Amino acid sequence: MSVKIKREGLADKIPIDMTPMIDIVFQLLTFFIMTLKIASLEGDFNIKMPLAAPRAGEPDPNALVLNLHMTANASGDCANLRVDDQSFNGPEDQRWIQLHNYVASVVGEGSLAASAEVKIHADYDLKYENVIKAITAVSGKIEDGQIIKLVEKIQFAPPVPQ
Repeated sequence: MSVKIKREGLADKIPIDMTPMIDIVFQLLTFFIMTLKIASLEGDFNIKMPLAAPRAGEPDPNALVLNLHMTANASGDCANLRVDDQSFNGPEDQRWIQLHNYVASVVGEGSLAASAEVKIHADYDLKYENVIKAITAVSGKIEDGQIIKLVEKIQFAPPVPQ
């Protein structure tokens, strides 16, 4: 004799509530969108931003300070590029090469390279890309897979609106 078990109270399918699962998916999506970094870093420069007030004390007498003046034209491009009394003219691509060669000739690979400093005086309307080109030109270059550093200390003079 066999025993029959009745299954009258159980349904064939159990409904699953999808609302909590959808909430979790949207929270994860929001988290990953908020933490995504699209822009890559441009470079690691040792830059000294201008302070609110000048520091007390005397400057290092052995330090070589090159004042780089960059003036902008009406469209924001670099119209004039000069270091102290030395001007760099010609096509824009050649100006940055001339600037690099001049800094390399003044600073060299000797003891001046460690104490050399460039102070950038840029016009208020100058485009940012020109400042980056100037920093690249004075900081050094890569030759045969080796980094040749020229100037590591770079300062910015406060911009003066015209």
